[in-house]
Amino acid sequence: MLDHLNAAMVEFVERMEMAFISTADADGSCDSSLRCGSAGFLRVVDSRTVVYPEYRGNGVMASLGNIMENPHVGMLLVDFADDLIGLHVNGRARIAPLEEFSEFASDDPRVERWVVVSVEEAYVHCRKHIPRMVPVDRVRHWGTDDVKRKGGDFFGVRADRAASADLVGPAE
Repeated sequence: MLDHLNAAMVEFVERMEMAFISTADADGSCDSSLRCGSAGFLRVVDSRTVVYPEYRGNGVMASLGNIMENPHVGMLLVDFADDLIGLHVNGRARIAPLEEFSEFASDDPRVERWVVVSVEEAYVHCRKHIPRMVPVDRVRHWGTDDVKRKGGDFFGVRADRAASADLVGPAE
C-alpha cells in the first residue's frame, strides 16, 4: 500500500474508462456509483491527486451530496479486458468548479464540475476473481435527458409508486 500513485498506477488510472466511486454521508450511510468516460477521463494531476469530471446524471446527486458531508471517498478501477487487475484509490474528495480544471474539458460541454481526490491510499485489487470481459462498440447518448435512453423507470419504482397512490386514493 502506498500513500501516492507510482508511475505504473498513474498509467493504469489514465487508461481506465470506468471507476466505481464509494462515498458515505455524515452518518456513514454508503453509496457506490459508476463513473465512465473515454480513456483519459480520469486525470492524474500529480502522484497524490486524481481528478474526475461530473457529468449531468440522474439528478439524485448522491455522491456529491455525500462528499459535501463527508470527504472520504474510495475509488475502485478494474481492467476487465486486458490485465484483469484492479486498483484501489482511497482519499479525501472535494468538489471543484468547472473553471478550476478547464484545460481538461475545453472541448467537452458535458462536464459540469470536477471531483478532486487527494490520494491517501493506493493498492492492488487481486485479479483472482476478476472476469474477462470484451468491450463492444455502441453509440452512447452522453448528456441526454431522454428518459428512455437514461433508463427511465427500468426497475418499476415510479410505476409502483403510482399504483400505490391509486390504491390509497387522494389525500384528504
